[in-house]
Amino acid sequence: MTTHQTSSDTRFDGFWGSYALGILDDLRFGPQIVEYLERIEDTLHPFGGVFLIHGAPWQQVEGQPIGAPVLIAFPDPRGARQWYESEAYQAISSLRSENSDSHVLLVEGVGADHRSTDITGHLARGGR
Repeated sequence: MTTHQTSSDTRFDGFWGSYALGILDDLRFGPQIVEYLERIEDTLHPFGGVFLIHGAPWQQVEGQPIGAPVLIAFPDPRGARQWYESEAYQAISSLRSENSDSHVLLVEGVGADHRSTDITGHLARGGR
């Protein structure tokens, strides 16, 4: 896997291997959220995680109202899972979960050659 590094990111062959996607509804900003923000970055580094979307303005154009999106990229699905289950992240996750209504998903990325129809077989077999 080829790594291309710039001052602000690391990409792998034009795509990331995996993502942690968070939607933070009803964020109750206070000292616990500040502590979470101060500590989360150090939990990402051992697993190659970097923020792609975090605190940026967004405009919802469809669907039921949702909260703020957060997107963290990892080189591979294993790293994303290991980060989420790590002692370091689990030690701070309650600071977020007790101060927001949030959803977190771990999602595999696709390559630059992916086409929208590549998933038709998966969906036909009942995949999600």
